[in-house]
Amino acid sequence: MKLEQIGVIGAGGWGTALSRVWANRGHAVLLWGNNASRVEEIRNTRENRVYLPGITLPDSVGLTTELQDCADADLIVFVTPSTVLREIARQLQRIVTNKNAVLLSCVKGLERGTGKRMSEILREIFPGHAVAVLSGPNLAIEVSRELPTATVLACTEAERAIRLQSDLGTPRFRIYTGEELSGIELGGALKNVFAIAAGAGDGLGLGDNSKAALVTRSLAEMIRLGTKMGANERTFYGLSGAGDLIATCFSRHSRNRRVGEQLGQGRSVREITTSMQMIAEGIPTAKSAYECARRLDVDTPIIDEVYALVHEDKSAAHAMEDLLARDQKAERG
Repeated sequence: MKLEQIGVIGAGGWGTALSRVWANRGHAVLLWGNNASRVEEIRNTRENRVYLPGITLPDSVGLTTELQDCADADLIVFVTPSTVLREIARQLQRIVTNKNAVLLSCVKGLERGTGKRMSEILREIFPGHAVAVLSGPNLAIEVSRELPTATVLACTEAERAIRLQSDLGTPRFRIYTGEELSGIELGGALKNVFAIAAGAGDGLGLGDNSKAALVTRSLAEMIRLGTKMGANERTFYGLSGAGDLIATCFSRHSRNRRVGEQLGQGRSVREITTSMQMIAEGIPTAKSAYECARRLDVDTPIIDEVYALVHEDKSAAHAMEDLLARDQKAERG
């Protein structure tokens, strides 16, 4: 597997941060964005002022608004919102010229209606291509500042995972290889839902004891639903499960935790989202996860309350009271 050109599809904070890391690693990176004026600003200033202000991009990161420019890349990295991944992947599939290109999903979400993971969508649209996933406690601003970070990567072809680990990892962006794609993706997607709940608790002023209990029970719920969806329980105790859950629920940089905090303070979902530049994946994923849990008959009280909070206008105080009113039981299960 050669890695002469990396195409990064999505010029948000995470796509920009990864582009910076890999360009500094010595790779030729082409960053695609769909907003022409923003892409032009980044090209001229070498800074993504909307998503990563103060972070300078190396000159080796190219900018484009044409998917065609990424069609012959050796590694195509998807860093789009989950809600548009299928659409953009379809557009790209029609023009990809590199039959050996590896597709890497860094998208954390589940498709609404189908409950499909992002790698499942990519494998459906790009049959014959190796598909990989990367996830973990990876806050874009910290990665872009080269603060020590660890992440986990798995691929449909195990030997390619090892090669990607070698080619993409750095001393400050440590990549571990994983055994399965499903658990890595589900951990990364579901933690955003739980981060909204954690933020709501912050907004309500419930304290650290409450938050620790919520995060612990969120992990149990993640495992309960994730294993029913085909993942290995062990994966959820790793970087993409417990690790990402901790970071997203506690960090001041977490947009999903911030959404929850504002909900806890009484703002509406509409007010919050219209004032945000970034996508909070926990909002669409709450609906997808809720649908999956109902379809699989899995008990998911925290997901259910977050779903009601962001899709049915339930108040944060009411949602928290309903969680606390549940019958007490043995910890496991």
